[in-house]
Amino acid sequence: MLKIIFTEEYCKPENLHPFTYTRHIQDIRVGILTIREKWEWYFKTASANKWEDHYLDNEQSIKIEKAIGKDEYLLIHANVLPTKAIISKLKKLQHGEFLTTGSEGGMAYKFSDKEVLGLHKIKVNRSIVYKGDIKAIHYPWQIFQLNDWAIRADFEMISSGRKSKPISKTNKLVKPSGIFAEAGATMEHCILNASEGPIYIGKNARIMEGSLLRGPIAICEGAVVKMGTKIYGATTIGPYCTVGGEIKNSVLFGYTNKAHDGYLGDSVLGEWCNLGAGTSNSNVKNNAGDVKYWVDADKKEISAGNKGGLLMGDYSKAAINTSFNTGTVVGVCCNLITPGLTPKLIPNFSWGADGITNYKLSKALVDIENWKKMKGLDMTAREKQILTDIYKLY
Repeated sequence: MLKIIFTEEYCKPENLHPFTYTRHIQDIRVGILTIREKWEWYFKTASANKWEDHYLDNEQSIKIEKAIGKDEYLLIHANVLPTKAIISKLKKLQHGEFLTTGSEGGMAYKFSDKEVLGLHKIKVNRSIVYKGDIKAIHYPWQIFQLNDWAIRADFEMISSGRKSKPISKTNKLVKPSGIFAEAGATMEHCILNASEGPIYIGKNARIMEGSLLRGPIAICEGAVVKMGTKIYGATTIGPYCTVGGEIKNSVLFGYTNKAHDGYLGDSVLGEWCNLGAGTSNSNVKNNAGDVKYWVDADKKEISAGNKGGLLMGDYSKAAINTSFNTGTVVGVCCNLITPGLTPKLIPNFSWGADGITNYKLSKALVDIENWKKMKGLDMTAREKQILTDIYKLY
């Protein structure tokens, strides 16, 4: 039996902060699915994480050692997005063969216990160069930059050989063949235009009347799109998010609220974030110049092109009418109450009120628990452990 193991060893997860403070790279959502879910879908198997001796290690993390077991294993670099061509190549790999590329370096390695020499030491018998197209995420802004491609790829994979749930005739559909709704999805008196990209409506998602959707768009399981919302591609509304206002080319990972009027563009929001009513972000500089984001690992700003909005880590919140600067990075667990444009870099556990001060860990955990109860969930011991480690380490 083939088993997938993800490795971040050469993927520089620190370059993907703030999102990799709280998750592995393979659990980043881009398109409809997370990177992990894409690989599992293609190979029809569960996956594990390579043990990294890190606070994110969990029950899915395994050590590659002689006692690993008699299965076949595919060690995959966590930041690579799968394609049909890559999958075809990987399925032909023999034990001890390593698939590499000129542009991205290593990509995947197939092995059995016979190639394991010791703890995390694996014998490579042969390297094979892959010359096809590679999609990989190295920096957080590439999540929204690759989202158009990723939605289309996921849509084709998920909808292949399946029929959409019937969509009510009260809705106006443009190119219905590009629209797919899962069981339990509801929408009435909306306009869905798939002429420029597919629209995916997940299980039990709810799109309220008067909403305007222009693909490519993914509205994932349990998400709510409030009345009169305008969504442009390429946008992903992750599981159990609630959204309103105007959204363009953005990714919301899950359980996040942007529930009111205001603009969100060329942005990525992690899980359990909340943007207060009237909050908007800038995604283009007034001089139409390059937008630069601060990258922790490199200790410098790096250009993301001429469009770039908000990158917000998990559990962060913004008060009503917050105005986010172009190319802003907000860390994990921030509570922003800031007049005027925000600073472009807001550290983890910041409390904003006439300047940035520290958000006490004990207070932050109580507030997160309150937010989770609003969606009928409780904070887990693992969440508390991860946030405590981030608070101490960063």
